[in-house]
Amino acid sequence: MVRQFDTELDTLKQQILRMGGKAEAMIQSSVQALVKRDLSVADNLSQLEEEVNSLQVEIDDQCFKALALRQPMAHDLRFIIAAMKISADLERIGDQAVNIIENTKILLEFPELKPLIDIPQMAEISKGMVRDSLDALVEGDAAKAREIVLRDDKVDALKNQVFREVLTYMISDPRTIQVGLQLILVARHLERVADHATNIAEDVVYMVEAKDIRHHAEEEHHADKETQG
Repeated sequence: MVRQFDTELDTLKQQILRMGGKAEAMIQSSVQALVKRDLSVADNLSQLEEEVNSLQVEIDDQCFKALALRQPMAHDLRFIIAAMKISADLERIGDQAVNIIENTKILLEFPELKPLIDIPQMAEISKGMVRDSLDALVEGDAAKAREIVLRDDKVDALKNQVFREVLTYMISDPRTIQVGLQLILVARHLERVADHATNIAEDVVYMVEAKDIRHHAEEEHHADKETQG
């Protein structure tokens, strides 16, 4: 017999997935507007932002009610705690998309500095991290969550590459400084998206294993590999 509480937790999980899908769509729209140099591509951004913010409020409200009325324990308690933290990270991912659009508005006032290669790649990796971290949540898959945490290094490397390339342009031609700064900021926003996805993956590990892997996930990974070897 299915507990009423199980149904409530499943509804909460579905809301998190819905929120994640909207946050991911916001990143997609904002980066496409930059790549295509067309702000109309992101016409839906304000509506998506409102929906993401509304879902965060709903999720938090359901979590507080569950804590007060159900007095959950063990895995259920960890899931509710994770749900609140994940909704906060998803809301901040949406904020990063809004920031990218603001940078894009400035960029469109200037000629294109260079073909955008690394930034779209950063966006794809970051979106994949968000999507896969939520899949890991649904599946209760701590191993998948750990793998997602390690992907953050790829995004960091691409951000550093963007910085180096753009800095070269800025040094050689001061007229490119404004454009260069905006591109660096976009890369930074996408790095933050990956950071929030990493937070979600770490929350999944905590939910499944009651183990906090923040700040030392990679070291733990290498230690596990050495143990297995």
